Amino acid sequence: MNKTTKYNPELIRIDISVKKLDFVIREILMSKGCSNEVSTEVSEHLIHSDWSGVESHGSWRIIQYNNYYNTGYLKPHSTPELIFNKRGACIIDGHDGIGIPAMRMAAEYATEHCKKSGINAVAVKNVGHTGRLGAFTEKAAQEDVLMIIIGGGGRKDWRLVAPFGGSKALMSTNPYSIGVPGGDRGPVVMDFATSAVAAGWIYGAKLAGAELPENVLIDKAGNPTRNPQDYFDGGAMLTAGGAKGYAMAVTAEMIAEAMLGPVTTECNWLIITLDCGLYREKSAMQKTAEEILTELRECPPVKGFEKVEIPGERERDQFKKNFNEPIRLPLKTWEEIEKIAQECNIDAKTLN
Repeated sequence: MNKTTKYNPELIRIDISVKKLDFVIREILMSKGCSNEVSTEVSEHLIHSDWSGVESHGSWRIIQYNNYYNTGYLKPHSTPELIFNKRGACIIDGHDGIGIPAMRMAAEYATEHCKKSGINAVAVKNVGHTGRLGAFTEKAAQEDVLMIIIGGGGRKDWRLVAPFGGSKALMSTNPYSIGVPGGDRGPVVMDFATSAVAAGWIYGAKLAGAELPENVLIDKAGNPTRNPQDYFDGGAMLTAGGAKGYAMAVTAEMIAEAMLGPVTTECNWLIITLDCGLYREKSAMQKTAEEILTELRECPPVKGFEKVEIPGERERDQFKKNFNEPIRLPLKTWEEIEKIAQECNIDAKTLN
């Protein structure tokens, strides 16, 4: 990944202890009506995303979630439910609640049952934001399961991305994630939106007062821009990789809405799992995987890059490095979270 996808490094950042951040996130969620279990799971997921270096899906999201609960977009008392349709297909119904617990339930079900039948599929519907997809696909891959997650269908309420060659936002970010067992250093994990960047980067950049990389946004007139405010003033995100990202986004739209049905909250999701032991023994697969990945890592880098990286390894390395360390947040982001905490009568000043 090119370093230009990061926020401006000159922005003022401060260290927030995990103890304090976790307390504030959980208390905000519980003040909105979420259970202690849901609040704890969501807080842990967001903080783990920050530790993994995936700021777009990190703790700043509590600002967004707070707004969703305030407007009634998300229902705080909802719990995900496993149901089966007339054809026997498995569906996790989130009942318009936050999507992280629903995605976790679906991923665990799909992982467990593909080990029995070889392959499994689960749909996830009626859910809000589902968090960092790579966290779910990586966990499955660690259990020798190939997991594919495809999301989309939010085009009516979440018109964020312009079709390739178009000047108007008509699609959502339609993300994909794939986790597959890798070599000695762990799984290979692909996790990205089909937009040029995740929507979280746009919101986070605006909040932090940062510009975005080139070739990410157009303004309402269709002109290239780096100012995140232009997006909120009627602009649109571009697709990743031009026509290729667009093709993936359209495919996700067909799967998520045309196949799975109407979208009631944010997106519909399809999870497909495959027991990797169907074709080769674990040791043989891992040996070949390590040969492939080692050859890629040893490729000489071009100017501007320190080394060739393997998808998913950077996040794991960041997590190991940052685990239990304070979270570095843009000052403006933390001030906004503190403001919400005050509005919810949460006092975290005594926590270090």
